[in-house]
Amino acid sequence: MWGRGVGHNIGYTGPVEALAGIGGWGRRRYLVALVAGLGWLFLSGLPTEMLDTPLFVRMTPVRWWDYPFWVAGAALVGLLAATYVAAPEEPDGAQGGKFFGGGLLSVFAIGCPVCNKLVVLALGTGGALSYFAPIQPLLGFLSLVLLGYALRVRLAAERSCRAAS
Repeated sequence: MWGRGVGHNIGYTGPVEALAGIGGWGRRRYLVALVAGLGWLFLSGLPTEMLDTPLFVRMTPVRWWDYPFWVAGAALVGLLAATYVAAPEEPDGAQGGKFFGGGLLSVFAIGCPVCNKLVVLALGTGGALSYFAPIQPLLGFLSLVLLGYALRVRLAAERSCRAAS
């Protein structure tokens, strides 16, 4: 179940086996992972006011758990982005954005509940603080699970394709 992607018969690959493929990446993939991860820190950090800028004003303070979710999400986004870069011996075959859901959840997880216009529109300011803010850590965990699962599926598919050729 865990090792099967949509329309792919990639067999079962454990998380350690899937992650072992990262060790064999070339410099180009590591560079893409680094740039994508840093880009994600910047892109998600500006509107959520994790990075202090005059562009946005956060109504609630950044909580201590926002930082680990922010950094871990950026690391997973970077690694996941690098899986879309073909190794020199592989054909270039990028797929769609499978990690959109995990990335979007990570922004909701670290953002200010009162500053999020969609949440305030749906729940009101009181509801954003009473109902949405308490579930933000859960959204952070869910985000990391989705991004980790997407990474695992991409790495497992990469491994099985290499063995089949």
